[in-house]
Amino acid sequence: MALQQVLVVDDEESLRWVLAKALGRHGLQVDLADCAAAALDRLQHKTYDLALLDIKMPDRSGLELLDDIRQQWPQLPVIIMTAESSMKNAIEAMKRGAYDYITKPFDLDMLEALLLKAQELVRTRHEVERLQSAVKEQQRSERTLIGTSQPMQEVYKLLGRVAASDITVLITGESGTGKELVARAVHQNSNRLGQPFVALNCAAIPRELLESELFGFEKGAFTGATERKIGKFEQASGGTIFLDEIGDMPLELQAKLLRVLQEREISRMGGNRAIPIDVRIVAATNQDLQQRVATREFREDLFYRLNVVPIQLPPLRQRPEDIPLLVDFFIQRANQEFHTHIHGCSAAALQGLQNFTWPGNVRELENTVQRACLLSQNQVLQLSDFPVLRDQSDPVEDDGLETLIANKLRSALLQKEIEEINDLYTMVLEQMERPLLRIVLEKTRGNQLRAAEVLGINRNTLRKKIRLLGLEAGRNDGVTTEPT
Repeated sequence: MALQQVLVVDDEESLRWVLAKALGRHGLQVDLADCAAAALDRLQHKTYDLALLDIKMPDRSGLELLDDIRQQWPQLPVIIMTAESSMKNAIEAMKRGAYDYITKPFDLDMLEALLLKAQELVRTRHEVERLQSAVKEQQRSERTLIGTSQPMQEVYKLLGRVAASDITVLITGESGTGKELVARAVHQNSNRLGQPFVALNCAAIPRELLESELFGFEKGAFTGATERKIGKFEQASGGTIFLDEIGDMPLELQAKLLRVLQEREISRMGGNRAIPIDVRIVAATNQDLQQRVATREFREDLFYRLNVVPIQLPPLRQRPEDIPLLVDFFIQRANQEFHTHIHGCSAAALQGLQNFTWPGNVRELENTVQRACLLSQNQVLQLSDFPVLRDQSDPVEDDGLETLIANKLRSALLQKEIEEINDLYTMVLEQMERPLLRIVLEKTRGNQLRAAEVLGINRNTLRKKIRLLGLEAGRNDGVTTEPT
């Protein structure tokens, strides 16, 4: 990132004017202050890349102001200007953390040389920050994309195929499945590693502010726009922009995003200049975008532009074999972050966690394990440490479905003489099948094709069982009559 915003602090109006003109010729945005108080006020409301301070000012000295800047904005390079070229001033300025100092009256060529040095410093600092951020992002991505199940293996394969290119990716999946983590993994495994990864949640920004967040605005673009603001697309230059919850983007803004995808350029609000952009776009949603296209809530042309490579994330309930790995990881992270000393999870608790449906997916599992680690008095987490797993209406269910069925059968058979029972096997299977089919049909809203897929049986077999078990008597059983 180049040197852009400069603050000049001097009580001499003529010198402020000269410096503003000289710095402006180098393409710099210059703000002026005539005293230390005015300078601090500007620093509180804007980010600067360089400050030039006079030593002698009416309210406080430039050296005192330098102390404040070093304390509150330690990364801001400061050049001290002084009319007294004494060794004392030079030593004192450098000792207090000035980047350099210059003596009045100074040659503008000397000032230009200092600007070039400051420019290199700013570039170096931004590069270091970007690389540090990239390392952190890579570590975060590697830490949290966890799972060896077949559905996750398919996700990894797809990531490997698309990450190195600049192709647009659309990540879909329920809330809490880790869509942003996959987006970060795409970025970290691409040729844009080391460049910015900028995320924006389209559902979290008010509609009237979303456009300015994406594209930025020019000074005076609207009431309150007192200075230029760089938008997310420009911030992500050279890197990746992640548009989360893209399905919530307003229609009028969808048209502008479509143009960005087509033209690879943006315009700031209130501006008339097209700005070329070099970013990779990764989008995500937990909604059915094709359904929203059908209801005209999402543009069809934008959908096809985004859906070049779709990545569907499986919900946690479809990969229960990954839960032990996730639980172990979350326990280790809780131990590091909260200084807890949990050694693991009991077999019964782990089984309960695997049997749970997790409507909030991995995010809910993480919060649940974190809470258990913080509140448990056990070194090994027990079933009792997970209130979400306990059904107060039937505590026996905590022991698992097989145990529950065994207890119910034992209770029922104790009331009968075993010699008096014929065809027990068929009777028990029918009594289990009827509620099972009824529940699945309710969950699938009577869709027999989907219910057959869930049950893992042929559709014709399901139809036959519905008739034999008397489930087609009415709508209360959740059965929908479908054409053959």
